[in-house]
Amino acid sequence: MQDPFYHKEKRRKKARMLDADAWLDSALFEFWNSIGRGYQRIEDFFHGFRLRGVKRLIVEVISDGASFTAIGAVLMLALALPAFQATASGRVNNANEISVIFLDRYGTEIGRRGIRSDDSYPLDKLPDYFVKATLATEDRRFYDHFGVDVVGTLRALVNNYAGDNGTQGGSSITQQLAKNLFLSNERTWERKIKEAFLAVWLEWHYSKDEILKLYFDRAYMGGGNFGAAAAAEYYFGKKITDVNLAEAAMLAGLFKAPTNYAPTVDLAAARGRANLVLSNLVDAGFMTEGQVAAARRNPATPIDHASTVNSPDYFLDYAFQELQPLIAGTRSSSFTVRTTIDPVLQSYAEDAITSVLREQGEQYDVSQGAMVVTEPNGAIRAMVGGTDYGKSQFNRATSSLRQPGSSFKPFVYAEAIETMGLKPTSVVSGATRCIGDWCPRNYSGNSVGNISLINAFAQSINTVPVNLSIQTGRQPIADLAHKMGVKTDFEVTRSLALGAASLTVLDMVNGYTVFANDGLATPSYGITRITTARGDVVWEPDLTTPHERVLSEQTVAYMNQMMRAVVTSGTGRRAGIEGVPAVGKTGTTSDYRDAWFAGFTGNYVAAVWLGNDDYHKTKNLTGGLLPTVAWQKFMAYAHTNIEVKPVFGVDFEPKPFVVAEAEGDAATNQVERPPTLKPEAAIKLLDLADALEATLKSVGSGSQVAALAVTAAPTPAGL
Repeated sequence: MQDPFYHKEKRRKKARMLDADAWLDSALFEFWNSIGRGYQRIEDFFHGFRLRGVKRLIVEVISDGASFTAIGAVLMLALALPAFQATASGRVNNANEISVIFLDRYGTEIGRRGIRSDDSYPLDKLPDYFVKATLATEDRRFYDHFGVDVVGTLRALVNNYAGDNGTQGGSSITQQLAKNLFLSNERTWERKIKEAFLAVWLEWHYSKDEILKLYFDRAYMGGGNFGAAAAAEYYFGKKITDVNLAEAAMLAGLFKAPTNYAPTVDLAAARGRANLVLSNLVDAGFMTEGQVAAARRNPATPIDHASTVNSPDYFLDYAFQELQPLIAGTRSSSFTVRTTIDPVLQSYAEDAITSVLREQGEQYDVSQGAMVVTEPNGAIRAMVGGTDYGKSQFNRATSSLRQPGSSFKPFVYAEAIETMGLKPTSVVSGATRCIGDWCPRNYSGNSVGNISLINAFAQSINTVPVNLSIQTGRQPIADLAHKMGVKTDFEVTRSLALGAASLTVLDMVNGYTVFANDGLATPSYGITRITTARGDVVWEPDLTTPHERVLSEQTVAYMNQMMRAVVTSGTGRRAGIEGVPAVGKTGTTSDYRDAWFAGFTGNYVAAVWLGNDDYHKTKNLTGGLLPTVAWQKFMAYAHTNIEVKPVFGVDFEPKPFVVAEAEGDAATNQVERPPTLKPEAAIKLLDLADALEATLKSVGSGSQVAALAVTAAPTPAGL
């Protein structure tokens, strides 16, 4: 009898699965075996190449060397790409073909720009001793290296470490030319890397003589002159082909630091530098001591340039750029430009920045500063773009983008007052509110509860403007800043309310000028008139154009009251000036890389920035320290002997304007600016007075008439 539980078909199905499993196992076994046999055959093949002892060491070194070479090539390519892009763009810092004479607000010449290089003299026509003096001082191995003088760079590093400036720089002539042609003067590692690659590129594409000729035509030589030919004409009134050995040594000494060694600035330093150049000629074997002895005994003497020694070079560079679109299409190549610069205020601004850095810069590890001063109508009266134009022509007032920190907060508060109807006494929340994973903190680290708007502003509380920006939106704040005069585009981020935007010092002054000018948009300007050499007017501003209202008068009044509180009881107390209604706002970035103070009086608007070119951190420098001190120092100078004007919305009684009384009850108003008479001009006037007195005596008019003419003569305007 058949078993009812026996199923023949199921047994066959199970056997098929066992067969499949066996086939899979066998296939995998054979596959891995074949892999193993193949690997063994390969191993056996290469085993025949196995080396031992010295041969193996050599192969290992070659192999590792090839690997590191490949890695280095990739790294070098990555570093070289920015330099290659600079050459691929085809753009170089071309010399301009126009000549411009700049005048200050009073009509006195303050400098010249244009025709920055003269290439009419071939290299073989230049004096041989001038060429050798330059090579001996700047780059003795110029004809031997590939663009980067490795030996010279190492020597410069050693000298710098030892505290010795040395007699030669670390950069080769080719590197200096690369900087002049393609790069700015900002001192950063990125620029130095680009400079090195561009130097090699120049060596590949130009001969040594061509590079040297370009260097002589492009190098900055002080006094606003570019190129050795222009410098010879400016300093000595000669063609470069006619300079003697002493003059050539003085010119060759200008390449390192033209402002420090310019004979029109410091003749003693220029002659000392020229004497060092003569020693370099002897040390390099180019000349003998006997050949340079006459030049040592009779040092070069420049022609008189007393009127342009203190030229506001950073401002002139800015004005020269602003000039370009205004003269577009004009056939003339020579222009006279009347500017808004005030030479006295310019000297005050320069002194305020340099004196603060000289006195306390090392303490806070800060080396650079910038300042822009305007009147409430937008006229630029002073511009400081750095501490030394000769060492660096990079204009930190108009070209350097830095974060303003809390000095950006007036834009945030102004938008809140405009759209939310707040007042300085309005109570707002200071509680921390996070935006995503970002939670702002106050400078003190403590959180605050409800606080009045004016106290939050004066104490620079961070959480309040962030909360306000959440309510108003961040894009409207950015739009308002641009309407108020900020020209630089910046990214709108969640930390915008705390000043996380890259702006220039000029941007900040433009924005604050709106508060100083009752809420009207007031763009800054530095040029008031352009004429050709013949006197034909090329351009003049349209003074009838109405200003757009950006902020209501009520908002301006509230903001000015809050900025006044910053000076009287907040973070900017060092900006206080006796008898002057000073208002403003401090600014400090979270990592202490930038420190600001921007503010104004009824007379002037000014912004100050202090920091370092390479962006390294300062030693806890805040806006309430050195920037505020520099701002206060300038404003104290600037408000001497002038009528102090009130600030709209600020309850303050300015110091009275003193009217001087002359003998005989004759009253004359005190001059609006501090006396700007220069010593040289004063001597000339005294000589003129003596001559006039002598003439009057000779014709019998009496000494009393001459004395009256001398004492009653007014000071000429603009001197």
